[in-house]
Amino acid sequence: MYDVVLLVEQELTEEDAKQVVALHEDLPDPVKYHVVIPCHNAEAGVEASLAALGTADLYGAGIADQRNDLAAAQRAIDDEAKGCSGRSVERLQALGQQAEGGISHERAIDALTETVRKVDGREVIILTRPHVVAEFFHVDWAAQARRHLGVPVLHLLEHDKERPAKRR
Repeated sequence: MYDVVLLVEQELTEEDAKQVVALHEDLPDPVKYHVVIPCHNAEAGVEASLAALGTADLYGAGIADQRNDLAAAQRAIDDEAKGCSGRSVERLQALGQQAEGGISHERAIDALTETVRKVDGREVIILTRPHVVAEFFHVDWAAQARRHLGVPVLHLLEHDKERPAKRR
């Protein structure tokens, strides 16, 4: 089995899935895809933002009163991420591939590293929207993965399902 770990920002489009599968069509071993979607932690995000602004002491107690609202927001975020993961897996399976997926509340690179270790991943594919500044400073997911993992890392740009491709 040749295990490929996919770290994606949003669900795979049909075009994304076809592109990923095409990369491995000549492999002699069966391929299994492991889709990882990092999921924002709403409460941690609010607390980190307040701390960065230096206002955590002023509003910290107020956050405690907002726990129910944050929990509801987190459930909505998690539900959306699980749906994206499930639809991505379904698109890969519709192409005759073995695939599984899930979400993670860890930092993206930590979730990726853990998944590669857990499944003995042979290759990593990272699908993101363009992040010009992060890529320029080599702090994007692909650059981080190359520094932390001992497997090939390929960075692909996601197909934008909102905008049709330009024809020439």
